[in-house]
Amino acid sequence: MTGTRAPSAVVIEGAVKYYGDKPAIDQVSLTAAPGTLLVLLGPSGSGKTTLVRCVAGIEQLSAGRLVIADRIVDDGTTVLPPERRDLGMVFQDYALWPHLTALENVAYALGRRRLTRRDAERRSREMLDRVGLGRLADRYPNQLSGGEQQRVSLARALVANTGLLLFDEPLSNLDANLREQMRVEIATLARESEATSIYITHDQAEAFALADVIGVLQQGRLVQLGTPEDLYHRPASPFVARFTGLAGELGASVEGAAGEGTVWLRVDDVQGGPRVSARAAHPLRTGDRARLLLRPSAVRLTAPDDPAAPLRARICDAAFRGRGYDYAVLFDTGGKLVGIHDERRWERGAVVGLRMESTGCLAFAEASADGDAPPVEPSRPPAEPHPLHDHLPA
Repeated sequence: MTGTRAPSAVVIEGAVKYYGDKPAIDQVSLTAAPGTLLVLLGPSGSGKTTLVRCVAGIEQLSAGRLVIADRIVDDGTTVLPPERRDLGMVFQDYALWPHLTALENVAYALGRRRLTRRDAERRSREMLDRVGLGRLADRYPNQLSGGEQQRVSLARALVANTGLLLFDEPLSNLDANLREQMRVEIATLARESEATSIYITHDQAEAFALADVIGVLQQGRLVQLGTPEDLYHRPASPFVARFTGLAGELGASVEGAAGEGTVWLRVDDVQGGPRVSARAAHPLRTGDRARLLLRPSAVRLTAPDDPAAPLRARICDAAFRGRGYDYAVLFDTGGKLVGIHDERRWERGAVVGLRMESTGCLAFAEASADGDAPPVEPSRPPAEPHPLHDHLPA
């Protein structure tokens, strides 16, 4: 994409935002390097939406500092409004003006670019063509489907060639098929724009598919920041492991070191107490109680008499996925694993062996199994929030 401004680095230092007497975000610090696609991942109430709205200027920090492109935009004293932060934003609910056509909605973002009307219309039409909506330029939002409206919102965010793009769960209102199509379009166009992008979602598959870097938020805190590979193979806590996809978890005890950051576990929740090796996220000692957390990719179905399969279970559910089957298996002791993929068809009720890949077996001390951060007492009164739709970022 030609004419794009230099991508903006985003630096967040000690960010705190209160609603009432509780922090929605609590001492969050991170940097999004220029041109990075950063995904903020977390469940409802984790603070990800609040954080991105503070970056946009829709909300004001209660404490901390925000820097965009080497310029302080919010430090409690200096607070720049959204229209002066040189960013584009794609909203979950599209946020299109109902009285403007698709073309006019896109051109709205060029209002402060000092372009002639002809140039603004030309650039807006070009951007609508890029998102596949050139033929619908003269339609109003109520004449467009949800996916088409989101494409207009995406075109509006991209057309001004800003250095920063923000995405507020833009796919959550779309059906599964359209969600995947739009995910690919967003990833492609965001990277072609060369802008820095911050994207928030609660969907770990979406985060892994999009991100250069993922920040996981829990109860307003940033609990891990890293590449998708880092989070998947080396989660910092049981919370991160669970939120990024598990087949299940089992109680175990540590029998000793297995080398290269792995330990031997005796699985107590399975009949016969089989022995498996697992990655230890933190140091574990022989005799410690532990939880064995299993990624779906760690488990392979095989014949029940396979000597390389330490676990036995019974197929309790099967779902055909086109490229194969996803299975749920049940142990005699009542434990269950889900989402185990195999290209072969196994009958419900069949007894199978389970081979274990240690790279997808994660060991955590039982005391840390909850993985929940304790509540934090507020340290200062809340700041007054900006009205939600005072500004529509250009």
